[in-house]
Amino acid sequence: MNAPVRFSTKIAVLLRDDLLGWQRLNVTAFLVSGIPMAAPDVIGDPYADADDVSYLPMFRQPVLIFEGGKELLKAAHGRALTRDVAMSIFTSDLFATGHDADNRAAVRAVRTEDLDLVGLAVHGPRTAIDKILKGAVMHR
Repeated sequence: MNAPVRFSTKIAVLLRDDLLGWQRLNVTAFLVSGIPMAAPDVIGDPYADADDVSYLPMFRQPVLIFEGGKELLKAAHGRALTRDVAMSIFTSDLFATGHDADNRAAVRAVRTEDLDLVGLAVHGPRTAIDKILKGAVMHR
């Protein structure tokens, strides 16, 4: 068996701990969807099964999911803004919008310090991501 690969970067999602189950799944999917645009190297090769049916490629490294309270999310966001990492955010306002243009308008309407964050995803050097997520616990 091969030794585990230790990646120099980390992909992590931080979710607010008061989200409903469906919200956690939905927010996670939205948050990670933008990471390959900022870091195309995180995507592996396409898959194929034994019958030669092709499937889409996926991330080439694990995505770690964390959770924490509203204040922890705000602190992590602030730390991420001071580091050179790719970041996506999801605010509570986005639960009431119907499409991408409305999502962007909802975020644009709120000052950075007033964003009601329910989730964020980050990709960058392992040590930077660890510092950004200080205090968060793995999602269970």
